[in-house]
Amino acid sequence: MSAQHSLIVLARGGYAARGVLYLIIGVFALLAAKDSTKPKDSHKSLEALLGQPFGYLLVGLVVAGLLVFAAWRVLQATRDVDHHGKSLKGLVIRTGLFAGGLVNGALAFFALGLLMSTMGGSGNSGGQAKDWLAHLLSWEHSNVLVYLIAFIPLGVGIAHIIKGWKASFEKYFEADEDVMRYVRPVSRFGLIARGIVFIEIALLLAVSGSAYQAMDPPGMKEALNALQNLPAGWLVLMVMAFGLIAFSVYSFSEAFWRRINMEIPGVARA
Repeated sequence: MSAQHSLIVLARGGYAARGVLYLIIGVFALLAAKDSTKPKDSHKSLEALLGQPFGYLLVGLVVAGLLVFAAWRVLQATRDVDHHGKSLKGLVIRTGLFAGGLVNGALAFFALGLLMSTMGGSGNSGGQAKDWLAHLLSWEHSNVLVYLIAFIPLGVGIAHIIKGWKASFEKYFEADEDVMRYVRPVSRFGLIARGIVFIEIALLLAVSGSAYQAMDPPGMKEALNALQNLPAGWLVLMVMAFGLIAFSVYSFSEAFWRRINMEIPGVARA
């Protein structure tokens, strides 16, 4: 197997791992629509998954897949394998891909620390990360930093909604119309739903400012909790849960049918 083909296989595995993660989050959020004690975010969902049959194996596979996916995102950003170019739009997209790589890498290390701690190993990585975050946000004007950070999920959310609305993801798919007839509407719904969640996270950061400083910045759990607290919130949360499950279907579709360019200097072509 050539180096190029190996990277393609790993990239597809990364998309599949993201699909597994969002499927888990979506299912738990669906259960939480009627029972608020159920987990809704990636961290708590991974913790709950460990208690299931074959939980350790599944979390281990998710860790490996997320690490691969993080590396693939960084490769997309730094080597421009999708040919976004160096225009302002292209640089913004590539910056978003790089940030996504960092986020997925951090989540993978959280899951790895969780796995090691439950197996009797050292699980201090999460605590160290929180200590580092607390130190960073102990700055007198750290609320300004929080406001600036809010632009990241805001931009990601808007980009997801535009991508879903325009179905611009289709240009990266190598699938015939018989497949896309089913993939297209589910993927659009999933992208828009995930975009709404990211925009809500940005709003929570912007409105709350320094309230979410050192130890507990808002994430998907807070966003879904806020939706659940709306009138008929259980119904809104259920729709968003189905949306996150739809996003997992989109991720699995990318694993199968996404065109993955590997025209990278120094990597042998198949």
